[in-house]
Amino acid sequence: MQHFVATVQSPVGLWGVEGTERSITRVWMPSEHPRTTRGATPSAVAEGAHQLAEYFAHQRRDFTVTLEDVDATDFQREVWDALAAIPYGEVRTYGDVARTIGRPRAVRAVGQANHVNPWPIIVPCHRVVAANGLGGYGGGLAVKEFLLALERVPARHR
Repeated sequence: MQHFVATVQSPVGLWGVEGTERSITRVWMPSEHPRTTRGATPSAVAEGAHQLAEYFAHQRRDFTVTLEDVDATDFQREVWDALAAIPYGEVRTYGDVARTIGRPRAVRAVGQANHVNPWPIIVPCHRVVAANGLGGYGGGLAVKEFLLALERVPARHR
């Protein structure tokens, strides 16, 4: 099945939404240099790009797109489900997420699962911070800070 990419401009760069007619397979961060594909954009990809643009315009807090069932471990899926449950404008620590999934000692593994999350923003890994500060982010700390500020997360968590 062919994959298509639609791009969305944001104040921190160009994001890409990749997918098929049925689902979103990946969201590309600006640091990953997404490129659009030629041809008619499938409806799932177009809707994903539209919803991402609404998010950047403060018009969307939750996403209703279908995500592709990607190759992942059960642990990664548990972490991603926990991330998806973090409300807009709130943060959790890596330790909070580890406790949520019943694995309180798996803090570093939670960080690794965040790092391989194929749908940043839609599955909000940017809402996870370190116990003593911002923590990391695959798209760069400036992008994470921007996303948290967009959601009006208090500065003490950024």
